[in-house]
Amino acid sequence: MNLILDYYNYWIVVFLMMTGFYIVISANNLVKKVVGLNIFQTSVFMMYISMGKVAGGTAPIVVDDNTLYSNPLPHVLILTAIVVGVATTAVGLSLIIRIKRAYGTVEENEFEHEDDAI
Repeated sequence: MNLILDYYNYWIVVFLMMTGFYIVISANNLVKKVVGLNIFQTSVFMMYISMGKVAGGTAPIVVDDNTLYSNPLPHVLILTAIVVGVATTAVGLSLIIRIKRAYGTVEENEFEHEDDAI
């Protein structure tokens, strides 16, 4: 039982990762695929932030009574990854809008058949 309770954040990461992956491979709707990718991406963010936290550690500000600090690098990298993730989501959604205008649908299996007929 300690294994589950001690590492609950990693169990949440695995659950979110598998949920996002399942949505990506099972959904035909392109918007659902983008949502699945965002869920998967959030799980990766949580994993890196969990690895960067040191139990009992404080912010890396030099104070006389603290000797144990958390690593700030994963948090900084995740901030950058969030910005990149928002940008790629915006590009993906704009491509979905363009596909909707061109084919009249956002269902992947429907416009693939139209492409084969051309």
